[in-house]
Amino acid sequence: MSNGTGLPSGPPQARRTQVKVSADPQVADAFRKACAASGISMAAELSRFMADYSSGLVKRRAAPDYTTRRRRRAAIVAIIKQLELMKAFEERVCKNMPENLQGSAAYDAAEEAASSLEDAIEALSSFWMVP
Repeated sequence: MSNGTGLPSGPPQARRTQVKVSADPQVADAFRKACAASGISMAAELSRFMADYSSGLVKRRAAPDYTTRRRRRAAIVAIIKQLELMKAFEERVCKNMPENLQGSAAYDAAEEAASSLEDAIEALSSFWMVP
């Protein structure tokens, strides 16, 4: 349908805009899934983030300063603490799993995760001589 000017008449059509969230397809897919799961439009979430970022509500992070051994060691200690928290969570999952699921794939995965995290903690601790 035309209004005589060669332009379509009627209500304006919504334009779809594609935005590249990340060059990493896994990051983009994770963002897409998170928005879909929460029922939020990707465009709305990105617009809100950009408004917050430009107004200064989102703090721009400076690059980490690893110029001294003390700072590098502090960063490793923080990572080790996070790994210990994750290991404790996986151990709780194993401990609280019902008897009928012990020996299942889920139990084995939690047990393997706890073991792998323990190996990572030991490797970082011995390499950096962290107590």
